[in-house]
Parts: sequence; structure tokens; C-alpha cells
Amino acid sequence: MHKYEKLWLSVGTASLALFLIILIITGLHNGHKPAASGRAYVNPDKVEQIEPFIKPGLHKVDGKDYDYELVIVASAFNYQPGKIEIPKGSKVKIIATSKDTLHGFSLPGTNVNMMLEPGHISEYSKTFNHKGEYLIICNEYCGVGHADMKSMIKVVDKK
Repeated sequence: MHKYEKLWLSVGTASLALFLIILIITGLHNGHKPAASGRAYVNPDKVEQIEPFIKPGLHKVDGKDYDYELVIVASAFNYQPGKIEIPKGSKVKIIATSKDTLHGFSLPGTNVNMMLEPGHISEYSKTFNHKGEYLIICNEYCGVGHADMKSMIKVVDKK
């Protein structure tokens, strides 16, 4: 075998070994949990007792850089609330979590796509400039009723 071949085989093997060592150390160091993301956490068993999830729905806010907060709670094959009306042109901060298992929150045709993990609070801001209906679908398989898990946002003219 040529000396350059031996060199490249040694470099490749050393790189692979280093990668595996780093992977094992970080896996053990983080305790096989996702790294801290800075997201807020609530007890998924008591979501209904913790603000803002006590009252899911659309709420007008003042003094913030958005007009409304849309609070969503996902659980076994449904979203609370089931239907939402948002005034056209409103900037909405979507605040969502899951009570039981991993769910998705996606508005097809937009860039809204969140993963809802039990107890983790996911947030996304969106301005709804176009009148119409937006289907909310779960894009993470969550069980036998997954295909029926949907809700609707209706953007209407301001009153």
C-alpha cells in the first residue's frame, strides 16, 4: 500500500473515531434530553390550570408589537379552540402546547409550522393579511385519530 493511501486511511479512521467520541460524550452529558432551548415549560398534566392556557382562544392585547394572542392547546386528536376568527391585517402571536404527546401545528400555504411537545410552549408570530380560511393540521403522527386532527382559522374583515 502506498504511503499516501495509509495517511488518508489513518486520517479518515481518526476523524470517524473523534466524531463518535464527541457524539457519545455529548449524549451522556446532556442526559439524552434535547439541549436547553430557552423555551418555557409547563407541567403537561396541569396545562388547564396555568396561564395563558386556562382560556384557549384569541385574545386582544395592548402595548405589545402584536395585536392578538392566539392560545392553542393540543391534545388527543383535537385543538382547543376548534374554530378561530381573526380580523384581517392583525398580527397574531400564536402560543401553543400539547397536553399528552407530540403534535404538529401547521397552516398549509403559509410559513407557520410548529412542533408541539408536551409541556413545552411554542410561539410564532404571523400577520394575517389575506381574508379566507386557513386549515390547521397536525403534521406529526400522534396516534390512530391523527388524520382527523384539524381546526380552522377564518380571517374576516375588521368589524
